[in-house]
Amino acid sequence: MDVIINFWYTLLTMLRDVMPVAAIIFGFQVLVLRRPIKNPARIVMGMLFVLVGLTLFLEGLAMALFPLGRLMAEQLTAPEFIYAQHSLPMGDALWQDYLWVYAFAAAIAFATTVAEPALFAIAIKASQISAGTITVRGLRFAVAIGAAVGVMLGVFRIVTGTPLHWYIIAGYVVVIVQTALAPKFIIPLAYDSGGVTTSTVTVPVVAALGLGLAETIPGRSPILDGFGLIAFAALFPIMSVMGYALLVKWKAQRSKDRNGHQNR
Repeated sequence: MDVIINFWYTLLTMLRDVMPVAAIIFGFQVLVLRRPIKNPARIVMGMLFVLVGLTLFLEGLAMALFPLGRLMAEQLTAPEFIYAQHSLPMGDALWQDYLWVYAFAAAIAFATTVAEPALFAIAIKASQISAGTITVRGLRFAVAIGAAVGVMLGVFRIVTGTPLHWYIIAGYVVVIVQTALAPKFIIPLAYDSGGVTTSTVTVPVVAALGLGLAETIPGRSPILDGFGLIAFAALFPIMSVMGYALLVKWKAQRSKDRNGHQNR
């Protein structure tokens, strides 16, 4: 019964949130552009699918992904697990004793990023526009690797308690240098790739992981340390995509030079 009540409550909430978007789109179509709406029945059906899909997704987050992310963080940082793994006396755990936490953070960030529908859509469009120069799989994996490294580093920050801005400033310094060196066509795509990682699948799991770690690691504050992982997940894919482009450029130049040398 509680599940049904929560579903209808979430559905009504989504209806309240989606209606202004629909009103703006239809209002501009009818009042500003003064054009008839094509296939109104199909559009209404699509809106219903959006409402039901978003409702089911949010309910799934609340029932499964949030609790699982927090549960994994609690179990991997539990004293009986940490100290038993390394045969340490209670209270002597160091940052290097949380290796399974780093591995889990990298793996879950990689998997959720690859599963992002927004990233898949961007990768398809980028491959089409670049005539296959940027492959769908290559872009998705480049973004996913960046997200995995970023979230793992963010977890390291939570474990060590070091200030967030040190990592973000250093990361954007690297991004600025890469922006000056990377092919011009990849720069806008790289910056967009950082945004698509912070979408429907990645954000809930990563946020739950960060909060769970901050609540279970001694001396950490959920408010000060629990948030910030999303920033890592958005920053490092920019670096990895431009790094991927630089690697492709270097390989193409190397192949060109090799062919030119052979022709001589």
